[in-house]
Amino acid sequence: MPRQSILVVDDEQSIASALELVLGEGGYEVTTAGSVGEAGAALRRGRPFDLIFTDLRLPDGTGIELIDLVKAEAPDTQIILMTAHGSIDITIEAIKRGAYYYVEKPFTPEQVKIMAARALQFGQLSRENKALKQALSTEGETFGLWGHSPRMRQVVETIRTAAPSDASVLIEGESGTGKELIASALHSQSLRALGPYIRINCAAIPSELIESELFGYRKGAFTGADRDRRGLIEAAAGGTLLLDEIAEMPAHLQTKLLRVLQERRLRRLGDEQEVAADFRLVSSTNRDTARMIEDGTLRKDLYFRISTIKIKVPSLRERLDDVALLAEHFLQTYATKYSKRIRDISPPALILLTRYDWPGNVRELESVIEHAVLFAREERLMPEDLPEQLHAQNSNFRCVIPPYVTMEEIEREAIAQTLERTGGNIKKTAEILDYHRPTLYRKLKRYGLMSSAPASAEE
Repeated sequence: MPRQSILVVDDEQSIASALELVLGEGGYEVTTAGSVGEAGAALRRGRPFDLIFTDLRLPDGTGIELIDLVKAEAPDTQIILMTAHGSIDITIEAIKRGAYYYVEKPFTPEQVKIMAARALQFGQLSRENKALKQALSTEGETFGLWGHSPRMRQVVETIRTAAPSDASVLIEGESGTGKELIASALHSQSLRALGPYIRINCAAIPSELIESELFGYRKGAFTGADRDRRGLIEAAAGGTLLLDEIAEMPAHLQTKLLRVLQERRLRRLGDEQEVAADFRLVSSTNRDTARMIEDGTLRKDLYFRISTIKIKVPSLRERLDDVALLAEHFLQTYATKYSKRIRDISPPALILLTRYDWPGNVRELESVIEHAVLFAREERLMPEDLPEQLHAQNSNFRCVIPPYVTMEEIEREAIAQTLERTGGNIKKTAEILDYHRPTLYRKLKRYGLMSSAPASAEE
């Protein structure tokens, strides 16, 4: 976990040095600058600072001007303005521009520590509040993941719980289920969100090149190494490293990665010196890890190290109740992209979508809806707009009925499940089941399902 960083901007060297000493003793990483120009250069050198102490009067500008500069580039950075010439007007102006607080010189070391801690805590709460608002901003969507099914709600809850920690996460699931979206959410919701997010697909890089990509190399380490080059593990310092398809990593590299995870240090190829490795590891795979451990292609000790937290992403056929929601989302996306006036999906087309096995999962569903939008000629998607593979599979569709079940029980279950999938919407339920609404109301009453349909369920 990287230390919180503070920038001190003051042209009086004695004050800058004193603050550097006090804040450094508090466990913070402190950088100093003597002017607005030097502060700007420090801001451009690396990741944004968590907190800035700045004097009001600087050789080439004012602290107020610096506040404007910082907030334009890094709005989440907190700023405390220092001055020996206090006035209520300056206080109001500084806070209006985005400063956390204003303090008059001289001040004690204890005041500095308390103020820094409060400002940093305020910044953290602000970031968490912003993330929560973003997560709740779109119905049915969280972290870019769409779905209301219990399995997907469990995935989202695991992301919320695991993201703030530095624990290694292993994401398991079939291709096209959204593993990379989950990895991205783990980074964006973490305390490393302002750090780099580095991704590498272990299956897409030749085995002889993965080592140099991950660990870097020194000039002359091998033929063609004409300069020093840091690897992706180093590049992820302060952030997150995603190793996609980690189960494809060669055995000798699994051993090296395990050592890095244990010791948090690495050595570039051809180098004698070790460097610190400060990163959070997220891994993903579409393989059966239990079988790979049994076969010896995946080291058991590495597996335990990378899977402190495991997220099992359900396939789309395991959450067919989410197909309609996802299809509507993709419909809106591609109708806008291709300027098509398509308002919804017809019930027969929706039946085809929910009866399909989706071997390509969400990625395949997106492709199917894009195809349908391109070929649609009406204001709603019809079965004939969907690709051939959906018709081919559904031509063999058979509903398996348990033995000794009456027709009334079958009908009641069909109505109950459809009502649940539409969120209690009577109109949509009637369309899907091909009932007139008065008929559906009579059956709801007959089967004791009226409580499942809210009074406002017409729309």
